[in-house]
Amino acid sequence: MKFDRIVLRYGDLTMKGRNRKVFEDKMLKSVKRAMKPFPEVTYWRTYGRMHVLLNGTEHGPVMDRLKDLFGIVSLSPVITVPSELSAIQAAALEIMESLPKIPATFKVNAKRGWKAFPHGSHEMNHLVGGHILPRYENMKVDVHHPELELRVDIQEEATHLYWETIPASGGFPYGTSGKAMLLLSGGIDSPVAGWLALRKGLELEAVHFHSFPFTSEQATDKVKTLTRRLSYYSGVPIRLHLVPFTELQTRIAHSNQENLTITLMRRAMLRITEQLAANVKANGIVTGESLGQVASQTLSSMNVIGRVANLPMIKPLITMDKQEIIEIARKIDTYETSILPFEDCCTLFLPKSPSTNPNLRVVERVESSIEDYDQLIQQAVEGTETVLLSYNEQREVQSQDEEDWF
Repeated sequence: MKFDRIVLRYGDLTMKGRNRKVFEDKMLKSVKRAMKPFPEVTYWRTYGRMHVLLNGTEHGPVMDRLKDLFGIVSLSPVITVPSELSAIQAAALEIMESLPKIPATFKVNAKRGWKAFPHGSHEMNHLVGGHILPRYENMKVDVHHPELELRVDIQEEATHLYWETIPASGGFPYGTSGKAMLLLSGGIDSPVAGWLALRKGLELEAVHFHSFPFTSEQATDKVKTLTRRLSYYSGVPIRLHLVPFTELQTRIAHSNQENLTITLMRRAMLRITEQLAANVKANGIVTGESLGQVASQTLSSMNVIGRVANLPMIKPLITMDKQEIIEIARKIDTYETSILPFEDCCTLFLPKSPSTNPNLRVVERVESSIEDYDQLIQQAVEGTETVLLSYNEQREVQSQDEEDWF
């Protein structure tokens, strides 16, 4: 079966009031970026829909790319014929004959958008269904719970027939919810948190803390690969900020408060991330924390750690179980990269018994005792290297040479 176009549906939430034009403009830009590998494809929007005209391009690869675009709720491959009864009946029969398995029950759902068409919607249901039914001895009409529903959309310029409504990623188009910083460790959780944040329309810049020479180049390469994968879903390159954390982490480890090491490290990371966020006008911080998963993710620990942050903390995984997170990681193709055995800075100097209930006053007192603490924070910010990474290229682009992707 050769399809002519694909119809994309946005959903209702962001189609209301003043949000509608912003949403549609962002959605159009997302589709435009995603369709670059398919130069023959054209597209335009109608009320609550977008039409992707294939112009001879195979529909499968185009569908696969569009399904991963945030903001699209569902999509359907469509056959287009002239708005004439005989052409519509012939196309409907051709569709049934092309199915790998003939359904036991079906219904026709016709919609007459072109009021000058000589047959009404209800009449078309009978005219099309009655053309199909005699060809199949064991098939019946079921108007309530059909195995297959053939939709016929009659417009003046053409009639569109389709029977599949394929779920897509949903959410909001990239950049419709503002900008945030993603703390990207290289483990399983943070890329999933990034994907969920992108799904809600956030523009992301990733932040990774490394501790050379204690951490390897392979650990950083892993994070770059994960960033590229996230950029596939965003549709644009993503900035990755590589923060040198060795000196500050070493000072924290030598503060003689082994059980508070993780708490102190996390607070330092948030301080640095907030300064980086201010530089790029980001208004939130996304983390991969899941309640109770590790010592630093108890409610008491998150309370003490989060006290240093002035920006909103966004925690998409907070109530998820580990298996739920792993399932999403497999779905978005980050899991195999995340489990590569290259240590990040969070696994260094790991205490035997990290505190699950740190005292805020004690933590603040330890921080004040660390020599040159504020200067070390500033040095980490100033020493940060920023690269721009894209899913469709393996080279890195230094941020000062980047195009205006955002």
